[in-house]
Amino acid sequence: MQAVSSKKNTIHATVGAALCALLSIASAHAAAAKARQELPPRLTVAEWRALDPENTMYIELPTGRVVIELAPRFAPNTVANIRALVRERYFDGLWVMRAQDGFVVQWGDPDEEKPRPFKAAKTVAAEFTVPYTKNDSFTRLKERDVYAPQVGHVDGFPVARNPATRQTWLPHCYAMIGVARDNDADTGNGSQLYTVIGHAPRHLDRNITVVGRIVAGMPLLTVMPRGTGASGFYEKAEQRTPIASVRMAADVPPAERSKLEVMRSDSAAFQAVIDAQRNRGGPWSKVAAGAIDLCNVPIPVREQP
Repeated sequence: MQAVSSKKNTIHATVGAALCALLSIASAHAAAAKARQELPPRLTVAEWRALDPENTMYIELPTGRVVIELAPRFAPNTVANIRALVRERYFDGLWVMRAQDGFVVQWGDPDEEKPRPFKAAKTVAAEFTVPYTKNDSFTRLKERDVYAPQVGHVDGFPVARNPATRQTWLPHCYAMIGVARDNDADTGNGSQLYTVIGHAPRHLDRNITVVGRIVAGMPLLTVMPRGTGASGFYEKAEQRTPIASVRMAADVPPAERSKLEVMRSDSAAFQAVIDAQRNRGGPWSKVAAGAIDLCNVPIPVREQP
């Protein structure tokens, strides 16, 4: 993970130490300039985009803020229900209730006997996949994938898709946000969410609705004490981490918002980042892989002053 620190936030993206060097001012511009010469003219676009406040969610923990970017393109009904839950302040005062080592951290209401009531929809049809069109801004990776015929990125999110069925979906990469459910496919309504903290469990792809990814504050979740109960659930109430509040950025005064930008995945600079990760150089690396896995592609995030 690449970390960009400020006094207020610890900003993360799935970028290793090698990318830190790449994104230094001189090398980033040099790499991007070279990539622009080699890539089609259609990729000459702005390299960074601001987060949409209507699709950005803030989780306030005792240790700081976690910033989530929602992806309504891939789960429109579930994202709408999550917004409704946030705006009725359903999550305020609930808990991080599960931390399973190498797997997920989960939050919501742990009380199955008397769960907190809410006005949002109790059931939402599963959105494991959605249709795609040729107009989607899909930037495809050249590498083969074990779990999907094609993989790449759309609007800064890792995606997989199947041309035979014209379906696309968000994969279970590190920091992605999934919707917990029971055995029935349509039992996930967004009232319990989780993020992947371990090696990408891609076998869950197309079995759970994925609604977005964490773009800042991931270290606040990965350091959670591991639960001692089954599947990493906390057995005692005092082991849980309280959630002070969850808000949509659009409902937060502009001065209090996190000023984050994500590198555009249809930009030449992003291609340079991918190539740098495929072919790591420098004095430490002795063998360059020459390839990259979808979940290991860094998606840089930066904070504006």
